[in-house]
Amino acid sequence: MIQIADRNVLGGPLETCSSDPLAGFFRDGCCRTGPDDTGSHTVCARVTREFLEFSRARGNDLATPMPELGFPGLRPGDRWCLCAARWLEALAGGCAPPVVLAATHERALEVCRLADLKAHAAEA
Repeated sequence: MIQIADRNVLGGPLETCSSDPLAGFFRDGCCRTGPDDTGSHTVCARVTREFLEFSRARGNDLATPMPELGFPGLRPGDRWCLCAARWLEALAGGCAPPVVLAATHERALEVCRLADLKAHAAEA
């Protein structure tokens, strides 16, 4: 069976989002996705305090550590694979975190517009 390499939203090879903390649906550092990833954890973002507060208010507390799940909790500046729909919701709420385009999976484009992602691109 031929394996096709994961691509980013710019059409290039998908880069690592974060190895500390270890990000991704598969916890391999990349925003790869598959059939079991119903949330489409495909947007690599550099989280901000505003976004973490926004997410907590919507029932997904990403800042509180959960050692029993191996989750250290996120701090502003950490990179993390977000659900594409949550990033889009944050965009509508005025607090979309910066996006690392080279580490954002092309499947994010099924939910988010490339122009929006580019408008919120993180500085290199």
